[in-house]
Amino acid sequence: QVQLVESGGGSVQAGGSLRLSCKTSGGTPNSRYCIVWFRQVPGNEREGVASIGATGGNSHYADSVKDRFTISRHDAENTVYLQMNSLKPEDSAMYFCAAREVLSGSICPRSDTNFYTYWGQGTQVTVSS
Repeated sequence: QVQLVESGGGSVQAGGSLRLSCKTSGGTPNSRYCIVWFRQVPGNEREGVASIGATGGNSHYADSVKDRFTISRHDAENTVYLQMNSLKPEDSAMYFCAAREVLSGSICPRSDTNFYTYWGQGTQVTVSS
């Protein structure tokens, strides 16, 4: 059973930065996982923000965060990061990371919540104007 724990959320002013972390544990050695960051505002559907392939390549971003957010994975630390720069009030949301075990080279969909098997509890990001 894979566990995901997010951290790094908080309150910042517009234009500021945050780095979210998604630490994984419980996976089997040498397993490969797609990792994605979703965000959700109450009353809205979860939005896929960024995804990263099982070997660290093939990153994909929502148009709303391109050139501002960067997803990266550090397998030695079992952690995936989401660096968020130039934050806007509309980035305020609960951010979740999710994972699914896949074969190396698999496509990791950014927007399909049904694809992902394991979910964290979320970390809140609030951006004030």
